[in-house]
Amino acid sequence: MIETINSPSDLKKLKLKDLSVLAKEIRQLILETVSKNGGHLASSLGAVELTLALHYVFNTPKDKIVWDVGHQSYAHKIITGRRDQFKTLRTYGGISGFPKITESEYDTFNVGHASTAISAALGMTTAKDLLNTKEKVIAVIGDGALTSGITFEALNNSGELDKDLIVVLNDNKMSISKSLGAISTYLTKRLTGPTYNTLRKEIEKAIKGFPVLNEPALKLAKKIEESFKFFSPGLLFEEFGFKYFGPIDGENIEDLVTIFENVKNLRGPIFVHILTKKGKGYKYAEENPSKFHGIGPFDISTGQTLEKNATQSYSSVFGESVINIMQDNPKVVAISAAMLIGTGLEKAKNIFPDRVFDVGIAEQHAVTFAGGLAISGMRPIVAIYSTFLQRSYDQIIHDIALQKLNVVFAIDRAGIVGDDGETHQGIFDVSYLNLVPNMIITAPKDATELDALLKFAINGNFGPFAIRYPRGESVNFGDEFIDTIEFGKWQVLNASDANDICIIAYGNCIKYAMQALEELKSNGINPHIINARFIKPFDTKMFSDILNTFNNIIIMEENTYIGSLGQTLIYHAYLNSNGKYPKIKHIALPDAFIEQGDSEFLRHKYFLSKDNLIETIYNFLKK
Repeated sequence: MIETINSPSDLKKLKLKDLSVLAKEIRQLILETVSKNGGHLASSLGAVELTLALHYVFNTPKDKIVWDVGHQSYAHKIITGRRDQFKTLRTYGGISGFPKITESEYDTFNVGHASTAISAALGMTTAKDLLNTKEKVIAVIGDGALTSGITFEALNNSGELDKDLIVVLNDNKMSISKSLGAISTYLTKRLTGPTYNTLRKEIEKAIKGFPVLNEPALKLAKKIEESFKFFSPGLLFEEFGFKYFGPIDGENIEDLVTIFENVKNLRGPIFVHILTKKGKGYKYAEENPSKFHGIGPFDISTGQTLEKNATQSYSSVFGESVINIMQDNPKVVAISAAMLIGTGLEKAKNIFPDRVFDVGIAEQHAVTFAGGLAISGMRPIVAIYSTFLQRSYDQIIHDIALQKLNVVFAIDRAGIVGDDGETHQGIFDVSYLNLVPNMIITAPKDATELDALLKFAINGNFGPFAIRYPRGESVNFGDEFIDTIEFGKWQVLNASDANDICIIAYGNCIKYAMQALEELKSNGINPHIINARFIKPFDTKMFSDILNTFNNIIIMEENTYIGSLGQTLIYHAYLNSNGKYPKIKHIALPDAFIEQGDSEFLRHKYFLSKDNLIETIYNFLKK
């Protein structure tokens, strides 16, 4: 059946009973593809019936579905003309793991960071009214969005503007309501039906037609309504100005179609609460939805990930380091924004449940919360992915840096992250933190140095202290490369008596510099290699010595070049050249959003691999 569906118009040709069969086929395609490519499995498996019902009832793409985050959108992609392309999911040149407006007219808004759907949908429905068009706008949010401030800002504004907006809550985790059954579904069908709503309006008009009974009758009706709403999960949303309907069984496609048919012509803000099962249809994802929320390639038969080797990830190294630090210092606390597992803090949470905080998808709150802890004498560590930390920029400046509070920012997924694409590449953090006064920015060369920098930051009084580290497997260069951390000081990893060339790098790029060293030496080139682990402040003395010693300097970093360390160093070099200025080659990422693809492939494409570095040095020295 799935091979007959090339657009939602094909979907509408099916009988309602056939949609359940189609749902199983879609789940199988999602499962087979994600097991090979990796991706966000559990959420998309749980949203298949919901997706089919939305496209079956509404007239997409004229009617607009706005997906929150996009973790739920795989079925949406399959039935909107991308079935044959779905095998390219999250690969270079393939379809994105998130809705993307350049990919399909059915993707109405680019998403990758959570909780934007209601705001965007409200903007669309407001534009619809101003332009006098007739389409419907539906925002589909996950339950995690209800931990985010922007969602409640949008709900508040939606109720105030009183626009014709439908918000669908795909609730697959939070226990907003524990009661679900035939009576609940039956009542909801009736409450959303045209007969009930017409009757409700007629009764209200009739009551208002009697001046003597007007106020008492309306007050009584209101009290009766509120007494029932008190026991309903919809009370909160009703107070925001929405008509609430639910909870609805998200696995019953016939009920979903009925509900959407009923609400699509209602006026004003509508809130439809759907209960789904994360990972539905795949045993291992149902049993462990967190593991299968975002996962790499895995064996379908066992649910086990296909790991290359047993090397620890940087996230895991960070998590273990935090546990050791917390055991030694009772004032240390850790904060995550809905990413305890991703950031490596889950084990610390189990050991120190009162000192590890998951604040939900609320990065702004996480940072200011840390500020309150810090100003009270605690030592908070805020662990947030580079791309998500952007959401808290005002709080970093105003609430932390301005007061020079001792907050450690553990910036995971810094640099190229690969398959998740433009919305997740952590390539801006050096730039956006570099211009903040009082901010310290560091990057460890390996796992041992990550642990050392964390301890150094906790034991000092430096103000805001950022430690950025990459996604994936950690490296260790050995005991001979371990030294004592000194504030603002770089490290010489390979000393050279020749004055031919000096390589300045930090973080992940150190690995490629050290890999290139052996081949370069075999060809008579012995570069001076510097671990620029302090990005801000940088080691001005060592850099001045480098400027006076070396004829050729290569600066290599996995960050956009604008606002980068390299740009800072080049500016410093010009200001202090004294008539002598060496040749400087700056290798960094362009002023662009970096596409999805295998991380190593992308590094090679943007001249950040070992082979690129060797080629650059050969060409550089020839010139």
